[in-house]
Amino acid sequence: MAYNLLKGKKGIIFGALNDKSIAWKIAEKAHEEGAEFVLTNTPMAMRFGEINELASKCNATVIPADATSIEDIEALFQKTMEIFGGKIDFILHSIGMSMNVRKSLNYDELNYDYFVKTLDISALSFHKVIQTARRLDAINEWGSIVALSYVAAQRTLYRYNDMADAKAVLESIARSFGYIYGKDKKVRINTISQSPTPTTAGSGVKGFDNLIDFTERMSPLGNATADECADYCVTLFSDLTRKVTMQNLYHDGGFSSMGMSERAMIQYNKSMEVDELVKKIAEMGEEKL
Repeated sequence: MAYNLLKGKKGIIFGALNDKSIAWKIAEKAHEEGAEFVLTNTPMAMRFGEINELASKCNATVIPADATSIEDIEALFQKTMEIFGGKIDFILHSIGMSMNVRKSLNYDELNYDYFVKTLDISALSFHKVIQTARRLDAINEWGSIVALSYVAAQRTLYRYNDMADAKAVLESIARSFGYIYGKDKKVRINTISQSPTPTTAGSGVKGFDNLIDFTERMSPLGNATADECADYCVTLFSDLTRKVTMQNLYHDGGFSSMGMSERAMIQYNKSMEVDELVKKIAEMGEEKL
């Protein structure tokens, strides 16, 4: 059901690749709620993705841009304001990539060239987007900027590696720039800490299915889906959340507040029983020898 929450609002959505992308779902929901927007991604991602299909569905313009390039970001904002005849109202930053994670490098064995790229793509790009938008005065008062984060910014999660550092920087940027942009232009900046979601990028990480199963067992409401994240994000773009800024907002079914759930404990006990059984079988085999 649509509520026209974004009727008359215009924006830019970074990061839609295919229909598994959270940014894709947010674009669909924003369109459903009456928004107009520009879709953008790197030229390389656009070649491998299906962004033109989304653009056709949402009647959106596609403008290629590398979010790590100030020159590309400036051109993106200028073209967007030309298309809409003025300023915009919202921005979604849904960008993240780590070669260290892709290559399964442990945190104590990071490749530092990859690490710098992780920070630039996944976090500093957020600063560059906001800084450029502010310099060009591209966002209307009471506009909204949202970036997607993850609980690994606060907690250590096995195999998340340097992406955890990037998400911590991302959230810090939202707070620091949230104060400046809010004080000067009433623009609010927040991050959404989403449940692990089976996107194209996430599904390629070793052990990701096990992580999803674990968080599903731990969360009293279960994992939040990409569609549910889109619903939540739309409220942050809308006028209903005008006084929400500088926040990292957990959208994870309660996982971030949990220590141990009954479902997770039951599964843990089962694994302990299996371990004990394997141990006994091994001991019986040794006795026969």
